[in-house]
Amino acid sequence: MFSKFTLTDKLLFVSAFLSLIFSEILYFKGEATAAIFIGIWVPSILAFGIYLKLINISKND
Repeated sequence: MFSKFTLTDKLLFVSAFLSLIFSEILYFKGEATAAIFIGIWVPSILAFGIYLKLINISKND
């Protein structure tokens, strides 16, 4: 299943996941503002991954 993903895809997914986990850790430690700030990174990282995929597809056409 994971053979369809490139190294870049895996790195972006791991970075988004770690950002989510770090955000939750900060939130439960009582630093809600910092947790929200870092939590906002998750959709941005995933959107950047989608952008890279679209660029790669358009180059192959």
